[in-house]
Formats: sequence, C-alpha cells, structure tokens
Amino acid sequence: MTPNQTPRMRGGRQPDGAIPSTTLVELTWIEKRIEHWIRFGHKVYEQVLDQRHRVVGFAPNTTFAFVRWAANDFGTIISRIDILRTVRDGEPFQTLPFVRPGGDILLKVDRWPKVERVLQAIDTIEALGIDPVDVAPDHWRHVHNRLNAGHEPRPYSRERHHAWLQRSRTEP
Repeated sequence: MTPNQTPRMRGGRQPDGAIPSTTLVELTWIEKRIEHWIRFGHKVYEQVLDQRHRVVGFAPNTTFAFVRWAANDFGTIISRIDILRTVRDGEPFQTLPFVRPGGDILLKVDRWPKVERVLQAIDTIEALGIDPVDVAPDHWRHVHNRLNAGHEPRPYSRERHHAWLQRSRTEP
C-alpha cells in the first residue's frame, strides 16, 4: 500500500475475505509515533496491508479493547483506550475513529494515567484466570464512570463473573 492509498475498509465496503457483519478495526504501528493495538479480543479476520498497517475483524456481539497512542516531537498527543461490544446487524451503535461500522462503547478513557489504570484492571482480571472478553459489560461501564468521576473502580471478582455468566445464560 502506498501512502496515498487507503485500506478498502475506509470506502465502507468489507475487505476481501471479511465475513459480513464483522466489525473492522484499522491498526497502525509506527514506532514511537502512532501505535494502535488490540489489548484483548478474539479476532475472526486479519489482513496485513503493509509493514505498518493491518485490519482486524471481530464477530458480532463480542468485546474487544482498542488502544491508541500517538506522539510528535514534543511528546504524547493522545493516549486512549476504548472497550467496545461489537453490534449485530440492525443494532444501534456509536462511531469511533478506525472502527467500522462502530460499536457499543462500554468504556472510553483518555490520558495516560487513566489508560494505565484500565490496563491494570485488565491485568487483574486476567490474573484471576478470566478472559476480559467474557467480563460483564456493566463492569466496563462501571470502570469508565468511576475513573471519569475520579474514584477508584471496584475490582471484578470471580463471584461477580459467575453471577454474570448465570444471568447471561437466561437472557434472550
């Protein structure tokens, strides 16, 4: 891909090989300049566009964390983490840069101190042996709200996770 070309997903169409209804995320990695990566999530699609760019896809009704960081000659200009639930066809969604079509934003945090706290919360969940993809969506909303209010979020527990799993089995 040359600098003037854009990945197929920017045109609103699914790229070759992507399953319809897949939520696509455009990732860029230019060391110490632009670093977009997936912190957790189960990809169902991946297309390498060139050394620095790729597109990954997620199945409907799954959760993933998308981290964006960028800097210029004077330092960091953006630090952000978004945790999204991908949507099914016909569901409403919020838009987000580099994510097509968008998703249900469960958590949206910017500035490195808060981003770092979210990354630590993810690490803590993984230390419990729980895949962050399977965490109750309400927990990510709780973390978002508490951090934005300047408070410490309550930790996720195995008991809460078990209750979420039981509740999700009974929902339609």
